[in-house]
Amino acid sequence: MGLHPDYPILTDRLLLRPITTADISALHAYQSLPDNVRYVPYEARSIEAVTELVESGRLTSSIDDPPGVISLGVELRESAELVADVILMWHSADHRSGEVGYISNPAYAGNGYVTEAVRELLRLGFEGLGLHRIVARLDARNDPSAAVARRLGMRQEAHLRENEWFKGEWTDEIVYAILEDEWRGSQASA
Repeated sequence: MGLHPDYPILTDRLLLRPITTADISALHAYQSLPDNVRYVPYEARSIEAVTELVESGRLTSSIDDPPGVISLGVELRESAELVADVILMWHSADHRSGEVGYISNPAYAGNGYVTEAVRELLRLGFEGLGLHRIVARLDARNDPSAAVARRLGMRQEAHLRENEWFKGEWTDEIVYAILEDEWRGSQASA
């Protein structure tokens, strides 16, 4: 089956596309901020680390089989500025399960760009991969990320107390999820 989208993917205000070496500086601008990466599974990245990641080929834009990940840059259509990057993970073909993740440049926060981009990832997961369930796993302290999940119609399914040793401390994890039929229902009413 797999997923091989035609790029760029256009939304009302955004263009989702593969990340390229031309994005290194823009990625570094927000992936290097310690406060911005506090709740993501990597430390603040140097320009060298961002360059190595982008040039390594690990940021793939198609999935052939699970487990697999699509990593996309989120660009403003109006100005061509990269404002975020998002991922769609395909965990299991048998269980038809996936996960979304996202990080944005705080200079563009509060405009709904991440919500708009991740809504498109949900579409790719449900329509493109035929997923049954997509989750977002968040640090319980990350209120803005939880707000994105709720705006997307995801519901909180779990609050796991001190379940991960994360960046030097025990942290709580919140799991949000949406099922395919819930997502389709929300699309019909939109």
